[in-house]
Amino acid sequence: MPSPPRKRRFTARRALLWLFVGLPGIAYLGVCITIGVKQRQMLYRTDAGGGGAVAAVSMGPVIPDSQAVTIATPDGERLAGWYAPPPSGQRVVLFLHGQGGRLAVQTNRWRRLREAGLGVLAISYRGYAGSTGTPTETGIALDARAAYDWLRQRHAAHAIVIHGHSLGSGVAVGLAAEVEAAAVILESPFTAAVDIAAERFPWLPVRLLMVDQFRSRDLIGKVKVPVLIAHGDRDRVIPFAHGERLYALARAPKVFERFSGSDHNTLVRDGLYDRIKPFLAGLR
Repeated sequence: MPSPPRKRRFTARRALLWLFVGLPGIAYLGVCITIGVKQRQMLYRTDAGGGGAVAAVSMGPVIPDSQAVTIATPDGERLAGWYAPPPSGQRVVLFLHGQGGRLAVQTNRWRRLREAGLGVLAISYRGYAGSTGTPTETGIALDARAAYDWLRQRHAAHAIVIHGHSLGSGVAVGLAAEVEAAAVILESPFTAAVDIAAERFPWLPVRLLMVDQFRSRDLIGKVKVPVLIAHGDRDRVIPFAHGERLYALARAPKVFERFSGSDHNTLVRDGLYDRIKPFLAGLR
């Protein structure tokens, strides 16, 4: 029969093991589960006005000479958006917004775009302001395709420019890998949303947990039209290196526009459309 001191030592050892291994392990597992459950809330920052009945007019008549439109998706959602037709013979931009959406406040973008002589269709993804549904990578891809098909009923493929900003760059790459277009513009893009998450949370098994990964790096080589990538070298949301790496993976013809001193959301202010205009003018 073991002596009492030995039993006490064994019990103390187990208690220390639980304190330094068991409790931290449970806490870590809890964090993983929480992030796994809430990941889409973190990825998609839907506006307070998102969901419910379509009310495109609630976003306000911000794009000059535009009209509110409603676009139906193949799976039964209804997307709010604005459409401003291009001047005769000019191109129309299909704009795919970032994770915050907020089309109504991007007045400077719409003004610069229209001053460049371009038409525009800007949609609000499912779950965002004015649109029904809940955002997922698969669902947003359906939204982009529905918007593209809507434009194709009115314009030739060679007149359509696919333009994605931030999260929308991943949507744009996925769409451009499947359809015909005049060109693709990727503003502040990532190699993949999962790469950004892994860089921010290196202590988590992000690549195993993340459902909507938006892996542009795997699809950019399938894009067969000219690509323009624009990135600020002071981007604090998506590091500049992501734009460089994505550019290296893209097919020619391609153009990389470095914006010295620009942050994630300042490219429009810093002359983005002044650089887009000659790029588009040089297309065949």
